[in-house]
Amino acid sequence: MKILIIGAGAVGGHLCSQLSSEGHEVTLIDKDASRLRKIENELNIMTIEGNGASAEVLEEAGVKKADLFIAVTNIDEVNLIACILAKEYGVVRKVARVRNEEYLSTSSPLNQSNLGLDLLINPDHAMAEEILRICSHLEAFEAVELARGDVTLIGYEIKDKSPLCGITLMDLRELKGLYDFVIPAIVRHDETIVPRGEDEIKPGDKIYFIVKKQDIPKIEELIGVKSRAPNKVFVIGGGQVGIRVARNLEKQDVQVYLVDEDPIRCEFLAEKLDKTIVLNVDGLDSHELITEGIDTCDLVIAVTDEDTTNILASLLAKHLGAKKCITRISRPDFIPLLGKLGIDVPLSSRLVAANMILRFVRRGTILSAATLLGSNAEVLEFIVSKMWPYLGLPLKDIPFPKGANVGAIVREGHAEIPTGASVIRPDDKLIIFTLKNVAPKLERLFAG
Repeated sequence: MKILIIGAGAVGGHLCSQLSSEGHEVTLIDKDASRLRKIENELNIMTIEGNGASAEVLEEAGVKKADLFIAVTNIDEVNLIACILAKEYGVVRKVARVRNEEYLSTSSPLNQSNLGLDLLINPDHAMAEEILRICSHLEAFEAVELARGDVTLIGYEIKDKSPLCGITLMDLRELKGLYDFVIPAIVRHDETIVPRGEDEIKPGDKIYFIVKKQDIPKIEELIGVKSRAPNKVFVIGGGQVGIRVARNLEKQDVQVYLVDEDPIRCEFLAEKLDKTIVLNVDGLDSHELITEGIDTCDLVIAVTDEDTTNILASLLAKHLGAKKCITRISRPDFIPLLGKLGIDVPLSSRLVAANMILRFVRRGTILSAATLLGSNAEVLEFIVSKMWPYLGLPLKDIPFPKGANVGAIVREGHAEIPTGASVIRPDDKLIIFTLKNVAPKLERLFAG
């Protein structure tokens, strides 16, 4: 597929890296020559220096032959004009990133439908959705719903006193009658491992489970943890992400404290929120935060516009006694470092937006995809063709590439956790955990 991307920032760079690695023909346009040189040296893509909203530049980039057009510069108007031009040149699929929420309104003359766009994504909305998803599983560091919510890929960090410490995966297989699950990956020292039977679970491991949603409590019992909805949450930062998260949490009867040091903004927040307690204090003022009870809260969500403030506020909250923190940062390359500092869930707003676009972009037999934050792995959902040559064979006899693991089979609307003896039928949907560099091999397997 020929893909044209406008904008060589963090989002555009991540998209180029992922899509080019999957064998797509990617062309990147940006006005910053130094950014283009850096990306061109790292990736096998074509780059063009120029304005992405220029018809002349787009023609030079081959817009008339593009199958997909993605505009992700930092300027909304450039993204929208570029997509309008791409529409005139006959590009079928178009994606734009916008920061101004007015463009998301159905009443706006420049909304997604009126512009003929397939996806209009707002980074703040994407970040808020990601945070709210994590809030629903307080003990987990990652939770992705698959198969329309019937199956969940969920990750837990194994503590020193966990009953799983020292147990091999082969030992765990003997529990399959009591616990229905697949362990597709273990993250150890920032390395993603697709485990084998002899691999032993160690303290500090981050383990992913693929499990039916209703069986999550059983898995948590096995691990030695128990999730519940948060009762008390502090949100540091009253911007668009903060207010959106607070509004959704208060609907779930969560006691929310929203912290912002701008008095005018606090007045606005107090008017817009029903149950949230708005605090006009500095998110780094330990005395004020303790007075308000941050030391007894279940979760701290730091989402100001400053990375430094978010990092320090999260570390301070953990020091004061907060149980868990979610920290917004702009640079995805900081994620491994922040985990070592003790921050539970670092989220890059740029990476979240890029991954949402990637989920939309997938083609062919891939129904959906979810990239796991801070790792080199993702979960893909494939549909099995009636012409697939491996129909009727058990999973153990199908030549899945090394680094891929089938976690669930969805058949006639019902999900099951498979074994090596599970037989594949036409129209089955397979949920597969895979390392990113293995995804193209999976696509070829299902296209064959």
